[in-house]
Amino acid sequence: MSTKLLATTVIGSYPQPRWLVDHEILKAKLVPRVHAHEIWRVPSPYLEEAQNDATLIAIRDQELAGIDTITDGEMRRESYSNRFGTALSGIDSENPYIRRVETFEIPVPRVVGALGRPGPIEVDDLRFLKRHTTRLAKITLPGPFTLCKQAYNEYYADEEALAMAYAEVVNAEALELEAAGADVIQLDEPWLRNDPDGANRFGLKAINRALQGVRTTTAIHLCFGYGFVVSHQKPKAYAFLAQLADCVVNQVSIEAAQPHLDLGVLRELSNKTIVLGVVDLATNEVESIEVLAERIRRALPFVSPDRLIPAPDCGMKYLSREAAFGKLQALVGAADLVRGSL
Repeated sequence: MSTKLLATTVIGSYPQPRWLVDHEILKAKLVPRVHAHEIWRVPSPYLEEAQNDATLIAIRDQELAGIDTITDGEMRRESYSNRFGTALSGIDSENPYIRRVETFEIPVPRVVGALGRPGPIEVDDLRFLKRHTTRLAKITLPGPFTLCKQAYNEYYADEEALAMAYAEVVNAEALELEAAGADVIQLDEPWLRNDPDGANRFGLKAINRALQGVRTTTAIHLCFGYGFVVSHQKPKAYAFLAQLADCVVNQVSIEAAQPHLDLGVLRELSNKTIVLGVVDLATNEVESIEVLAERIRRALPFVSPDRLIPAPDCGMKYLSREAAFGKLQALVGAADLVRGSL
């Protein structure tokens, strides 16, 4: 890992080009849990090539902006979780369960048998990224707790058993990603804060199982949802955060810009590196370097600079490309400004 103070990173996704994805259909899907083939504008025979081209754009933009640890932009994904979740055996995503949340109907995969991983799912994605950059490479996986919340269980004895089954297949993938050269493996676990009771009962157990034996740098990302998709009225505190001090991950990634998070809670994570969201993703307006620098400085009373990694709040999927690039440039400039004053 980089020894540079205030080295920057991204969370995962970067804006998918409009020639690749129909953004209006994507937004209407509200982070799809099952296949959403209709979002792709490119016919199937040419889709992989188009996704590769879009990935190269995402890589180059992150490099040009000066980001230290980059991802592939998740150009091949319909959501942060369904590329992995729908690739498993024991899943029926073609005949989904319809989950009703307020006024929305959300199709989710049904777990109809023992979960299994027929083969590597994201390893080729990582290899493509590594072939086309000299920067540190991060790859993201949906975490087992979140996966169990995004499926309908018709097979396992209870929710904890389902989460542990997901942890086993996530672990198998993580070990192969490590072998393929991942510098950072990140678990996306936004549902930890949605169900703190369940998280307290078996969240850490599932996370630790998912990362068992992984020796490369690991991270866990918690957020309140994409700023462009969910309400702007976000909580000012995580219902489940300090408990992560007891899990095996090296980095804890949190959203702090849009929700104006009380950063005092970071004192309770003194054994972790903090990936701090300082870029607001609810708007395409690009913040100034000075604004972002002040957001970084707010964390310094609670986190030493050698344990602080500035980042956007969440994935940048729903921004315009112009805005995403401008925000990353400002993030790098802000990190440089604060670093120069240390």
